[in-house]
Amino acid sequence: MSNLEQTLSIIKPDAVERNLSEEIKQEFKNKGFIILKEKKIKLEKDEAEKFYQVHQTKPFYNDLCSYLSSGPIIVMILEKENAVLENRKLMGATDPEKAEEGTIRKKFGISIDKNSVHGSDSQDNAKIEIDFFFKD
Repeated sequence: MSNLEQTLSIIKPDAVERNLSEEIKQEFKNKGFIILKEKKIKLEKDEAEKFYQVHQTKPFYNDLCSYLSSGPIIVMILEKENAVLENRKLMGATDPEKAEEGTIRKKFGISIDKNSVHGSDSQDNAKIEIDFFFKD
């Protein structure tokens, strides 16, 4: 029985700015992810605030929203068995310094804030996040 899932992935402004998008997409493909849909967009701050609503009580919320809306991002729907968990593994720890070798954040992340990628943290959130960017 397969457990095919979809998850949302964002290539964040720091990575887009450094022209790492193709390289990062290749990392996903090398791990067996299929990129079902992708688009390059620029969020307004209020859209970033909506997207990161779950964090609004946290001290880093405002910086996070400013950062996500600071430049173009690439949003993607990734598909694979156990996509949410597999994507979390591939991304690595939020802090690139603590991320395992071979993870995207270890390779490309600059700091805990500019860590190059975002991925959904649960099936439920994946659905919400995918709908946020890819409402038909």
